[in-house]
Amino acid sequence: MKQRVFNYGAGPAMLPVPVMEQVQAEFLDYGGTGMSIIEMNHRNNEFMEILATAKALYRELLELPDNYQVIFSHGGGAMQFSSVALNLMGRHPDRKALFCNTGFFTQRAMEEARRFGKVEVITSSEETGFDHIPHLDPGMVDGDAAYLHITTNNTMMGTRWEEFPHPLPVPLVGDFTSEILSRKVDVSQFGLLFAGFQKNLGPPGTAAIIIRDDLLDCALPEVARQLSYKVLAETDSMPSTPNVFNMWVNKLVMEWTRDMGGVEAMEALNDKKAARIYGVIDASDFYTGHARKDCRSTQNYTFGVPNPDLLAMFFAESVEQGLHGMRPPLMRQDVRTSLYNAMPMEGAEVLATFMEDFERRHG
Repeated sequence: MKQRVFNYGAGPAMLPVPVMEQVQAEFLDYGGTGMSIIEMNHRNNEFMEILATAKALYRELLELPDNYQVIFSHGGGAMQFSSVALNLMGRHPDRKALFCNTGFFTQRAMEEARRFGKVEVITSSEETGFDHIPHLDPGMVDGDAAYLHITTNNTMMGTRWEEFPHPLPVPLVGDFTSEILSRKVDVSQFGLLFAGFQKNLGPPGTAAIIIRDDLLDCALPEVARQLSYKVLAETDSMPSTPNVFNMWVNKLVMEWTRDMGGVEAMEALNDKKAARIYGVIDASDFYTGHARKDCRSTQNYTFGVPNPDLLAMFFAESVEQGLHGMRPPLMRQDVRTSLYNAMPMEGAEVLATFMEDFERRHG
């Protein structure tokens, strides 16, 4: 096998090597059954155990209160932009959803929500290029809205919410896709959290949804059965055949996260990686960080170089050095690099050293 490279892509992201080794070892014969997990009926005891273990690990690692459910859905995080609106817009006859506009994925969620009701942006950082998290006071939140949607960590912009608005007169919905399990979060401040698998949970195409019990029966009449949170809860996330492979890998990733020390250990490692990368940016007259320092992500990093020619050289030379996956965010000409939970400290050190060397040679 060719030597593995570091993948700094925004997703699909690196998976823990021990997880992939276990998948490789057990792919043809899962648990001594003589079958691969992808051949096995999803109602077999073996798969039901995978599903139950995964859900229990979410409860343990996220410290979920008893009145929250863990469900899984096809379609990844992007499907939830529609699902959230279809399942929560019925909370109030006005069919109105509130949004804090912090960039690309919030805007995508707003587009979908407009299909099913009214959308109101109550705060935004668009005027400054989404370089920070805008101020939000709970008093700004209309109690007649169905819910308030935020993107807790902004993959494209490299920003994150340090604190969440609380308490609120409506349920808070959090797109948790690009930072789930990366830091401690008080789930009780949210009515609903969702996350696509492809960053910190496993392969793309599936989403995990953490939902408070009282929000399971607020759907619009037109919600499709496959997207209904109530149906997903009642059928143990299996209104039809689930992606059994994704669920298996997700369970293995959750076990790896637990064995590494849980969310607290992941947060400490992510803070250490962030200190190394932001240390290079902050000490430099060559690199320009996009996100303001008070709201910088520890999962996604965005920074500029002096001109487009140097940007092209940065990407070309990084690949030559075995640093893959970095690219410009949509609609911006700078660098975006992602260091999710599975990226070891060595990967942060390799990237930081490359950045320092590139500046010495081209600055």
